[in-house]
Amino acid sequence: MSTFQCSFDLLKSSLSLAIAFGMLCVAFGMFYIARQQLQTNNQKLMLDLYDRRVRVYEEVQQFLGMILREEKTSVDDLLKFRRAVSDADFLFGPEIPKYLDEIYQRGVKLQSWNGQYRDSTQDKPVDYNHENVINGQFAESKWLSEQFVSSKERFKKYLNFIS
Repeated sequence: MSTFQCSFDLLKSSLSLAIAFGMLCVAFGMFYIARQQLQTNNQKLMLDLYDRRVRVYEEVQQFLGMILREEKTSVDDLLKFRRAVSDADFLFGPEIPKYLDEIYQRGVKLQSWNGQYRDSTQDKPVDYNHENVINGQFAESKWLSEQFVSSKERFKKYLNFIS
């Protein structure tokens, strides 16, 4: 075997080794990029989930604020609230949909008490109990107004970016 042939074989082996090393570097680079894309996609998913959760929280605050302001609610307000928070079953643990249902039910009761209310200028049904109606309105209004602050605590664990 000639010196030229040995040099050529050595060069060929070195070139093959360099190509293999280059391919390995490319593979590691592709792995790094894929990993970064996965992390970015996970972060985007978490941000999208946060946005949807915060929308539900804002609807709760808006509904409760309206009740605090007006001390009443309508069937339309109740239906709008129900629709606005309907995704909660898919976005939160079971305690939040249960809590939202309680807010809704208390709103229905408040609307019912307000519908039964009669002042001194209105005719009253035979079995009308003014004190009972006033107490019912007060109890529901009080509970709902307390939820304005309480809801923040209930939603806090779902609206915290640090996980």
